[in-house]
Amino acid sequence: MIFFEDVEVGAVQRFGSYQVTREEVIEFAGKYDPQPFHLSDEAAAQTYFGRLSASGWHTCAMMMAMLVENMKSHQQASLGSPGQDELRWLQPVYPGDTLHCETEVLEKRRSQSRPEMGSYRSRITVKNQHGEAVMTTVAIGLIRTRSAE
Repeated sequence: MIFFEDVEVGAVQRFGSYQVTREEVIEFAGKYDPQPFHLSDEAAAQTYFGRLSASGWHTCAMMMAMLVENMKSHQQASLGSPGQDELRWLQPVYPGDTLHCETEVLEKRRSQSRPEMGSYRSRITVKNQHGEAVMTTVAIGLIRTRSAE
């Protein structure tokens, strides 16, 4: 189990593999982001995307799926997250892409008011099969301290 004390600023982790499918792109978009370029090759061809592309929100969901899968083998004393900062969609994600994640711990702080917990900020970069960054965000994680055990 990883606690606040185990989190190291500067630590980098690479993980995940998510195959983006045409069916999932259209299904997600139809339900949550029904813009034409996420639903139709013809509509996407009229945009700078050039072809059907995944919603940025879908990319976020795929990132989260990879994060949760990684947490299964690297269990943390997690207390959830108050959110994300600096979310950027850098390049389109297309059906046929294979995504993976890279995280880097930027900083950590022990809570002054709740000594049983701390927080840390990590930059998450989602990359495609060519190693190109398609999305970045800064995640804020809340985590128990070892002394809370």
